[in-house]
Amino acid sequence: MFLLDVLDQTIKKLKSQTANVITLTNLSLGGFAIVFGIHGNLRLSLLLIFIAALADRFDGMIARKFNIESELGKQLDSMSDIISFGVAPALLLYQGILHEFGGPGLFFTVFYIGCGAFRLARFNITESNGYFTGLPITAAGCLATLSYLAIPYIPSHTFLFIIIILSFLMVSTFKIRKV
Repeated sequence: MFLLDVLDQTIKKLKSQTANVITLTNLSLGGFAIVFGIHGNLRLSLLLIFIAALADRFDGMIARKFNIESELGKQLDSMSDIISFGVAPALLLYQGILHEFGGPGLFFTVFYIGCGAFRLARFNITESNGYFTGLPITAAGCLATLSYLAIPYIPSHTFLFIIIILSFLMVSTFKIRKV
């Protein structure tokens, strides 16, 4: 009987941390995306950001499925999201094109990160009502990352507008229904 109780407790503990492990995977992928981007491997950075988005999608699904949502998990998810969908995409675009604009390119890179942090902080203190307020940072980060693929095809100044628009959409007050 004792062995079964220990096994049952171990399974419960592992199950309770599954979502957090996936969230930390998201954070790790974002961290690697940043490092690879800094070293000029922008395509690998792009790929890692998109894989982080998959991990971000699954951590919430698993937390709800196993009924293991927690305040710690919510905060950890936000910390991971600012890395994977704030800093990593901003640096990808900065390294890929925005550095060409000097000070304004740098300013709007950091502005995007700040707007993402603000959006996550607002989300964490707001009651869940079935809607997101403003564009979720995961969506903004994926759109910014996806736009990187268009660098050879559209004028470079367009990317300043892309990062500015995504920044303002994150901090805007329009409502988007959660899916």
